[in-house]
Amino acid sequence: NGQLSHYFCTIFSTKVHSLFHVGLLQRHFASSSLTRHLPTTSALPRARKAIPLSCLAQLSRLQHRGMRIATLQFAPTVGDVDGNIKRANELLKGGNVVGGAQAGIESLKPDLLVLPELALTGYNFPSLEAIRPFLELAGKGVSAAWARETATRLRCKVCVGYPEIELAAGGECSAQPQEKYYNSLLVVDEEGEVLLNYRKTFLYFTDETWASEGTAERGFHELVFNSGSAGGDVLTSRVATSFGICMDINPYKFEAPFTAWEFANRVIDSKSQLVILSMAWTTFMSREELDALADKPDLDTFNYWIKRFWPLVRQKMRHDVDLGFDGHEAESATEKNIVIVFGNRCGEEGSVRYAGTSAIIAITQRPGVVQDGDAGEELPFDVKILCWDILGATTEGICFADTTADPKTVFGLVKASQT
Repeated sequence: NGQLSHYFCTIFSTKVHSLFHVGLLQRHFASSSLTRHLPTTSALPRARKAIPLSCLAQLSRLQHRGMRIATLQFAPTVGDVDGNIKRANELLKGGNVVGGAQAGIESLKPDLLVLPELALTGYNFPSLEAIRPFLELAGKGVSAAWARETATRLRCKVCVGYPEIELAAGGECSAQPQEKYYNSLLVVDEEGEVLLNYRKTFLYFTDETWASEGTAERGFHELVFNSGSAGGDVLTSRVATSFGICMDINPYKFEAPFTAWEFANRVIDSKSQLVILSMAWTTFMSREELDALADKPDLDTFNYWIKRFWPLVRQKMRHDVDLGFDGHEAESATEKNIVIVFGNRCGEEGSVRYAGTSAIIAITQRPGVVQDGDAGEELPFDVKILCWDILGATTEGICFADTTADPKTVFGLVKASQT
């Protein structure tokens, strides 16, 4: 983990969500050895004296027209497609708590809705034979049908994970079609048209029992968002977006160096302004430990996710406009940010338990130097992590962010020896 182990997150905002308890935050980044599973040690933020939100006004206003982003975190049952669809629809209708009141997905009016990995089929299939009845042709299966109906009804883009089958040239009519299988993410627009079909590039060992590797090049797309202005004009925002599925953010097969940062470097190289991650991220916590967390997030998992984007702290973000309309002028020409959507699931399938903790954040860079006195090293940017929403480890519901609003929590990086 190298350089990252010198730093940890510090809460600056007075609008800290109630699920962040100080007792849980008084640890710092620690080195951890990687195995074939999720590391169990990670950095946790620590609270310190808060400063007024008024001092954070410029920080919390991202330089774009704003996006309304939602993720649906729920606990699909493996193989129960009808039941999973019913549950997803119930949760979208029930919504989440905004300002103390229940708000369904229609009232939230998202621009973008992200579902977990293999959202409607469940994830933990032990073999190709087990998952075969649930495989779908790209854009033609039950997941695509649900995504289209939901996207056209809500007038938003929808991303849903599903198990894909691809037939070779000869297609469905071939006597012996050649088949390949992928863990995929389908993205449809407000009209229900397919924008992207991304295939998971780095496979977890569960995927390796049935799926082939996709290609990273498929994981980039420029999303187009339209909205009206006060004058009645239609304003268009073109957003460079990187897509990933769960294991994609880890080192390849857990064999590549931890600091290869394959996915994070692609985000920077592609000049992405938005990152969408559909996940079925597991945890080693016991059922009792998860139940004890309840509506609190698994902060070990959350901090590990942030750790996997360390190049966004160390390297200059290369995009020119932060999610802005064409020609939009940023409030600060020197500040850059990248919004990251972690869309995970919760619940358990057999002996496998999931970490929940879906979150919508932005990593911001502003020119400035952070000193590492012991090592004589400097971080080249003043970095903050804005968090609009984060769900509990076992919570089913909507994680939502309006990026024009103040984030619930703002983190900064502080050298561990300063604690």
